[in-house]
Amino acid sequence: MDLNQLNSFLAVARTLNFSEAARQNFLSQSTVSRYIGELEKELNVKLFLRSRRDVQLTREGSAFLSYAKEAVEAIRKAEMQIRQMQQGSKGRIAITIDAVSGWFAQHCLELFVAEYPGITVDITELGGRDNQLLSDTSYDFHFMLRDMLPEREEICSILTHQDHLCLVVKKTQTQPEGEADLRKLAEEKFILLSEGESPILYMEIMDLFRSLHLSPPVMNCYDTVKTLLMGVRAGLGMTILPAQVARMYSAQEFSLIPIGGVETGLSYVMAYQKEITNPAAQLFLELVQQQAQQEDEEQYYL
Repeated sequence: MDLNQLNSFLAVARTLNFSEAARQNFLSQSTVSRYIGELEKELNVKLFLRSRRDVQLTREGSAFLSYAKEAVEAIRKAEMQIRQMQQGSKGRIAITIDAVSGWFAQHCLELFVAEYPGITVDITELGGRDNQLLSDTSYDFHFMLRDMLPEREEICSILTHQDHLCLVVKKTQTQPEGEADLRKLAEEKFILLSEGESPILYMEIMDLFRSLHLSPPVMNCYDTVKTLLMGVRAGLGMTILPAQVARMYSAQEFSLIPIGGVETGLSYVMAYQKEITNPAAQLFLELVQQQAQQEDEEQYYL
């Protein structure tokens, strides 16, 4: 059993057409038929039912399909790993983050750099309305709020993690006990991240107030999380941010208070082009997939 046989089997299983499978693999139809015949002889089963009209997987062929996929994927990963080792794990990836998606990206990058120290990482922070750059192939990955993800056939995405909004106040400021009730804070001053910088976050916060029939008491907006928290630190007002973002940026002088009585959940994704040709990017994708699955399992058991 070799890789040519497995690739031919997968192509025929996918297309249910020997001619099309041969075309996709740049082989003659007779060569594909020979590979399938050799594989069937080795396994001592029929993998396909052939007639003049169509081709169908047998029960044994269907059972073999998942194992063939795993075997080909394992070989591909091994080849990529060997190439990386030969190159001294050198390469480059380019990622983008929006204003409130940096926490998970940073977590993954810390692990990635520790495992592949020779790979260069470019990081660009994009404004909230720059999602047209998803089509820019000079970037490998884009971390963002899920609601910012456009529906495009060429774009894939991974749900990376969930977060929730919280009230961020200066510790010396009067603050609610337990969960924050926005109805009791209607007279307080609020400052927010600007709509232009993070339109989805801004909309979510506005919806919190509207769901409670409150007029949003927003005094000012800022274009970066850093300047927003500077305003909170200076006593210009309290703010609302995703909890992980607040923890990532905030110093010890802030209190992070859960908001009660309303839905505050947020979902995040990492988007990328369907076709990945950069070996270093493939390594990063696999790491993010593992971390996203782990994050999902931890959320499930909370």
